[in-house]
Amino acid sequence: MIAALGRLIIGFTLELGKVLIMLSDTLRKMATPPFEFSSSIKQMQEVGVRSLPVVLVTGLFSGMVLALQSYTGFKRFGAETLVGTVVGLSITREMGPVLTGLIVAGRAGAAMAAELGTMRVTEQIDALETLATNPIKHLIVPRFVAGLIMLPALTVVADIIGIFGGYLITVGMFGASPTLYWRQTWDFLTLDDIYNGLVKACFFGASIALLSCYKGFYSEGGAEGVGKATTGAVVLSFMTILISDYFLSAWLF
Repeated sequence: MIAALGRLIIGFTLELGKVLIMLSDTLRKMATPPFEFSSSIKQMQEVGVRSLPVVLVTGLFSGMVLALQSYTGFKRFGAETLVGTVVGLSITREMGPVLTGLIVAGRAGAAMAAELGTMRVTEQIDALETLATNPIKHLIVPRFVAGLIMLPALTVVADIIGIFGGYLITVGMFGASPTLYWRQTWDFLTLDDIYNGLVKACFFGASIALLSCYKGFYSEGGAEGVGKATTGAVVLSFMTILISDYFLSAWLF
């Protein structure tokens, strides 16, 4: 039992060290010319633009169900006017960045891990090193930049569409005053709530890109290894988002 625990701790320490080394290499290569602008823009399209439809649907219905549950609960206490406040704060502080991060991790993060894993098992990464091309610079930096930039952008979209979804339910279904809904939303929603939610999104985006690239970059074992790397990237990204969300919330709010 003690030996198994020791192996677990040693394995975790080794994996954490490799992730931190990759992070330091990525940050250093980001600031070193030449800059991979075209590759970064391509990855932004993959991470951001192609994730937009599912983010819109998720944000809309998240705001709608939040307004539905809040209104039916607050009606028991005569506090229906606070629905706009609850929807605005919940979406911008938590649901917007967290749900967007989970969506991007499941879609773009899995794609990153699968792509890099395939390149690893087919020795394309080894070929890049043979041609004196740094794989961190060429493969990981553009994906890291895309995650760092596009997740906050997607979070802004999710925040807006989520608050609008709450408006549709509160005003369209329950007949509440639209003026009162917007007033209660903007009177209690501060810029700090929005900014802190975007700080979370930046951290989530960087974590998703780093962990997904790490799992794919060090995958081995052929097609089976690529599948395990993809699954591991998604699970690890989900756990990182949910765990770090607590500590970021305790720190920021």
